[in-house]
Amino acid sequence: MPETAPMKEPEPVVVRREPERDLVVWQALARPFKRRERKFYVTVISLVGIVSLILFLAEGAMPVILLVSLLFLFYIMNTVPPETIEYKITTKGISMAGKKMGWNLLGRFWFSQKGNQEVLTIESANFPGRLEFIIVPEKKEEIKKALSSYLPEEEIPPSALEKAAGWISKRLPDN
Repeated sequence: MPETAPMKEPEPVVVRREPERDLVVWQALARPFKRRERKFYVTVISLVGIVSLILFLAEGAMPVILLVSLLFLFYIMNTVPPETIEYKITTKGISMAGKKMGWNLLGRFWFSQKGNQEVLTIESANFPGRLEFIIVPEKKEEIKKALSSYLPEEEIPPSALEKAAGWISKRLPDN
């Protein structure tokens, strides 16, 4: 039988903890925001009024109460400007207003336009499935470079709900 070389014991694996470093930091609004004209609110309230009347006759008061509460939320979100918060892309994940999300919970990313603001969208394993960050246009290339090291850049097509919402919003005044 041929002689075999003595087996070496495997080297122990040393795991080094890398300290978290900031790759890109910027400040922007917490959500897309656009002030609306009076004509826009009159149109939306008229539509909700007609739908509420139909729902009241068909189902009763509960759907109407739900619609009115959603209308109130919509009004508040469109009249109260969002706060400015700090966004960070680090070696461990993404931080938004102090809340961290690790790379293992994030998927694809892409850039889009919402109103007159540039938006970075990242797929997330957690609810609601997507994170949207308002970005400063000057930092777009820096953000893209930092994210490309950890996530693939690939825009996914809009869902049927997003297409319907886009179709409706194009038909409202002041959009």
